[in-house]
Amino acid sequence: MNRKPDPELIDEHTPEWTKADFEQAKRLKDMPASFQRSIKRMRGPQKSPVKIQTSIRFDQDVLEGLKATGRGWQTRVNDAMREWLRSHS
Repeated sequence: MNRKPDPELIDEHTPEWTKADFEQAKRLKDMPASFQRSIKRMRGPQKSPVKIQTSIRFDQDVLEGLKATGRGWQTRVNDAMREWLRSHS
C-alpha cells in the first residue's frame, strides 16, 4: 500500500488531512446506525446453489481477453465450463 498521498487528488476540495482532522474523526462503528446502513455496501443473500470461491491460473492473454468482455465475465466462464462438462460427460 502506498502511504504517500497522490498530489493530483489533493486540492482545495479534498485537502490532505491534518493531525487535528484525524483527532476529530469518528470510527464508522461510533456513528448512528442509520448512517452506517446508508453508506455500508453489502452483498445481498446468495442465490442457490451457493458458489464456492476458488483459485485458477490462466495465461495472461486469456485472462485479459475474458476481462475485456466486461462485467459478468466470471459468470460467463462458469457457464462455459458447465456446458463443457455437459458435453464431455
